[in-house]
Amino acid sequence: MCGIIGYVGDADETLSVLLDGLSNLEYRGYDSAGVAVGGDGLRVEKRAGQLDALEAALDDASVAGPVGIAHTRWSTHGPPTDDNAHPHTDERGRVAVVHNGIIENYRELRDELEHEGVTFASETDTEVVPHLIARELRGGLDPEAAVRAATDRLAGSYALAVVVAGTDALFAVRHDSPLVLGVGDGESFVASDVPAFLERTRDVAYLDDDEFVRLDDQGWTVTDADGATVEKEIRTVEWEAEQTGKSGYDHYMLKEIHEQPVSLRQCISGRVDELDGRITVEELDDLGAPETVQFVACGTSYHAALYGAQLLRAAGIPANAYYAHEYATAPAPVSGDDLVVGVTQSGETADTLSALREAGGRGAETLALTNVVGSTAARESDHVVYIRAGPEIGVAATKTFSSQLVGLNLLTARLADRGVERRRDLVDELRGVPSDVQAVLDESNAAAVVEEFVDADAFFFLGRGLDYPVALEGALKFKEITYEHAEGFAAGELKHGPLALVTANTPIFAVITGDGEAARKTLGNVKEVEARDAPVVVVTDGAAEAGQYADHVLKIPRTDERLTPLLANVQLQLVAYHMAARLDRAIDKPRNLAKSVTVE
Repeated sequence: MCGIIGYVGDADETLSVLLDGLSNLEYRGYDSAGVAVGGDGLRVEKRAGQLDALEAALDDASVAGPVGIAHTRWSTHGPPTDDNAHPHTDERGRVAVVHNGIIENYRELRDELEHEGVTFASETDTEVVPHLIARELRGGLDPEAAVRAATDRLAGSYALAVVVAGTDALFAVRHDSPLVLGVGDGESFVASDVPAFLERTRDVAYLDDDEFVRLDDQGWTVTDADGATVEKEIRTVEWEAEQTGKSGYDHYMLKEIHEQPVSLRQCISGRVDELDGRITVEELDDLGAPETVQFVACGTSYHAALYGAQLLRAAGIPANAYYAHEYATAPAPVSGDDLVVGVTQSGETADTLSALREAGGRGAETLALTNVVGSTAARESDHVVYIRAGPEIGVAATKTFSSQLVGLNLLTARLADRGVERRRDLVDELRGVPSDVQAVLDESNAAAVVEEFVDADAFFFLGRGLDYPVALEGALKFKEITYEHAEGFAAGELKHGPLALVTANTPIFAVITGDGEAARKTLGNVKEVEARDAPVVVVTDGAAEAGQYADHVLKIPRTDERLTPLLANVQLQLVAYHMAARLDRAIDKPRNLAKSVTVE
């Protein structure tokens, strides 16, 4: 979603800090950008389009001041135009506001303000906020009190950062939208995400809902909704700013695909013991034995949740996966003996947070499987398991999905007591997964395979059992970054309708691992599409000898049946990447998409 960066510090550095912060947040996706630099006055510039358009408008050395805010917008209310870009101001240009989220009662507030004679300059929901603050200032409140009073009128989700002309302070508040405080040497920051200011400090504090922070030349103060001071824990982010660079790769996505052996080792480290064949997840030492497990998630994380639910059912534990946005409005029955697991890379996905809150409010235990330490999901859930994938900048999730799959294997082993010998088998294979992934990366022929299908009409991805979520993920990754039509299917469903779409120009990517019944039946589906002259690419470990029925083979090493889907997914990531590169797509910033979806 939208990106926010705010700064209080050296007046001569404010503009460069803001622009660097926006550049660091580009991975979140955006269609316009803007800055406001304050102090005695207030200078606001904003432009639709990419960041370079804003930088060109700011080619002015006189833009300086001790406080500033900046924003990259992903359009919700109104198209991407200069007027709709943030920051938004009141009519006199005294107040500037940037916002991430949605003001649900903005129509009511706008009508009220227009009735009082206020003229609006944009179509956005955000613009009501500076006008509300300006009204409170005219009524005699000081800037901090005015921001609080205006915030009290808002319904919805918001992370707000505000500057007021003539005040060398920045005010920020959050409700159902992430905001993090950065603590530097003689300077302070607020941002939507840590990378915005990581080059200047790694010391952070995560704001909770309805907490209010004031930054000024004396430092920072956090207070609650009633104005009482809140003591915040300062955490040190473990990863360095250099880790968010491309390291010589053409795209962040390719870098992060190739980082998977390292990220998987990080996920496994300290949690598996080869000597006694045990899997230990210390974070779950106080977790009981749930009657049932419900997963809630969105997008790529939902595909991981489907995989996790299958793992648990195979281990004898009733489990289901739900789209978080459906669960939040129509939750499945839960009790105090049930566990609801939110799978969320960022820990800030609005729908998943709502689902977890709904489940917790109805008595279930909650667990967050997430990548971001200190995220809202991690703080609010009863338990948390970190996947330790490290920073992921590309909008299309890659290494975090692989680490989610490993994390779900660890969770399943923790919940299902199947004996030391069974765990020993899984331990041996888990320890080998990073090397197996490296082998796929070293030997993949995906780049050559996709050359044959550049002009295809559509792309189908098939799988059964644990391979089915990977087929869905392969199709999602493909459509996200190539903009070509792609669909994932449970292989058996192909003949129940989708087969009507199969032609000689519809490549079929079939994931076939192992040599069991699922593999044999999927081979039958492959023969069905071949009879319609469709070209077939199989992703396989060779156990079922599926390659003899395919036009192309993408090989993966043989391993435990629970882990082969992870290796197959790496091949499909490379298929998507190389096709998008061949089509010259914006791989790291696909159109209309954002890294962290913080509105419902």
